[in-house]
Amino acid sequence: MAQFWKPGTEKPRLLDDEEGGVLFLSSSLSSSSSGYGHASIEKQRQRLPVYKYRTALLYLVETHATTIVVGETGSGKTTQIPQYLKEAGWADGGRVIACTQPRRLAVQAVASRVAEEMGVKVGEEVGYTIRFEDLTKKGVTMIKFLTDGVLLREMMDDPLLTKYRKNRRGLEGEEFVPKMEPAILSVEGRGFNVQIHYVEEPVSDYVQAAVSTMVLINDQEPPGDILVFLTGQDDIDTAVHLLTEEARISRKNSSGLIILPLYSGLSRAEQELVFSPTPRGKRKVVISTNIAETSLTLEGIVYVVDSGFSKQRFYNPISDIENLVVAPISKASARQRAGRAGRVRPGKCYRLYTEEYFVNEMSAEGIPEMQRSNLVSCVIQLKALGIDNILGFDWPASPPPEAMVRALEVLYSLGVLDDDAKLTSPTGFQVAEIPLDPMISKMILASNELGCSEEIITVAAVLSIQSIWVSARGAQKELDEAKLRFAAAEGDHVTFLNVYKGFLQSGKSSRWCHKNFVNYQAMKKVIEIREQLRRIAQRIGIVLKSCESDMQIVRKAVTAGFFANACHLEAYSQSGMYKTIRGSQEVYIHPSSVLFRVNPKWVIYHSLVSTDKQYMRNVISIDPSWLLEAAPHFYQHQRLNPIGH
Repeated sequence: MAQFWKPGTEKPRLLDDEEGGVLFLSSSLSSSSSGYGHASIEKQRQRLPVYKYRTALLYLVETHATTIVVGETGSGKTTQIPQYLKEAGWADGGRVIACTQPRRLAVQAVASRVAEEMGVKVGEEVGYTIRFEDLTKKGVTMIKFLTDGVLLREMMDDPLLTKYRKNRRGLEGEEFVPKMEPAILSVEGRGFNVQIHYVEEPVSDYVQAAVSTMVLINDQEPPGDILVFLTGQDDIDTAVHLLTEEARISRKNSSGLIILPLYSGLSRAEQELVFSPTPRGKRKVVISTNIAETSLTLEGIVYVVDSGFSKQRFYNPISDIENLVVAPISKASARQRAGRAGRVRPGKCYRLYTEEYFVNEMSAEGIPEMQRSNLVSCVIQLKALGIDNILGFDWPASPPPEAMVRALEVLYSLGVLDDDAKLTSPTGFQVAEIPLDPMISKMILASNELGCSEEIITVAAVLSIQSIWVSARGAQKELDEAKLRFAAAEGDHVTFLNVYKGFLQSGKSSRWCHKNFVNYQAMKKVIEIREQLRRIAQRIGIVLKSCESDMQIVRKAVTAGFFANACHLEAYSQSGMYKTIRGSQEVYIHPSSVLFRVNPKWVIYHSLVSTDKQYMRNVISIDPSWLLEAAPHFYQHQRLNPIGH
């Protein structure tokens, strides 16, 4: 068990992100008002710190072009300000009040909270929009929650965002001119002091140390829920299993534990369990990724266990490999995590790292996502918004030049940009219309010409979710056998089509999914995404057509979008080593692929994942001649001849 020494003196009281704009409010989700009945809703709203600023806030919004609200978590900014604006008439005349959130779960949760406070159903006066899910009604919805990415996509169709346009009610002529300088309103929060505990010595296994610390808290601390920060699904599932075993062995102290995982791969219903009030006599333990760090706040948390790590994406534009790696968090993240414990009363944060490490070695701020991401999707969005001078764009954090060049290269080779780096017509604008990775979008466009759009839209829907297979903890053999029932010699993409066909033939049966180790919730999501992609495809002029059983056409369409991800099997390789066409990286087929150990001579992959080796995920076999058909300019530029390999 990790040994903690006396609490440090740090007692953080944390501020959320600043919120910009009058009708566009962006902040962390506060569910401080959850768990009370409708009879007391109005009283609870009035007790929130932001309530006493209501009149001042509305005055500033009326008289300034921009109002910035700064306030601590729990002050009621996210849930109350949109309602104040609606009550003051800002949603009259068919206009909509928009509130952005950084994550899908935060959007859904806060929309539910506000709808409950207003006594309406989500999707009516209060709605939300996330990628592939729009729960709003035109002419009915007045308050709309959405992710930042969705708002950007709306700007492509409507650069002035006219449905959110501000209505300046004032005197005639120039007698009333809204002030252009921003107004800043500071709202006091309700943060309590948090005692910080550090380990005496570095821990060798942070998952086991986190479980031991949860047991320690449960045995020695008064009632209060526990929030644990780990890195991802694997760590969380392991911790849930270990803690469940601990609870089973020591029923006396652990029988009252409600153990809940929280990560993006869970179904909506599973995620919503963490917001439920803790029953009397029970202690809720939420084991989460950093989704609970800033995107949302869980009521009832008194104790936080901080592993000191999170999973972060790092993109290498030279090798064109994006890795999801476990990396140390920053001091800013550590303080934000600790602040989750001070919401309802004074709390405690148990850090699974030493105080010396925090003070002397931990970085002050994390690396901005802009500087460690693949910029292909970002660049095409900017181009679609009319921002052509990408190299001169005033980035919040300047990305590496190599990443910028790589993004422009990819978009040019896809036929999305012309020689002047402007969007091509119609291809570039069509690709920008589809809310997917540009490679997938190009694959969909190619399917229109090849006559397999129905199949490719299905493939695109499957590639848009994490996995259609259930987790195989303790049942890997059974999962492998289930996959063989659908396995196609052509590769994973055709296998996905077989699974989708079987799901439809079963009547979309959850029992069929369970029998075949297929994730039922994931397949329902595939159906939803596919239907939206069908509507988008029809809107941009794609003719929906099936190629029936001609899988060669499907593979050609995949090649048209992912030609840059082509690899060839090294001659005489006994280990199944491939070399990428671009960069000559050594890669291997991932064990989860149906082509694992089959090793066709030429393949295309959807993504690379790095563990002990670079593994290709979602792999399909191809004919190298298709590469030159798909992108002759790309291979001429790379001075490559795939047929000559």
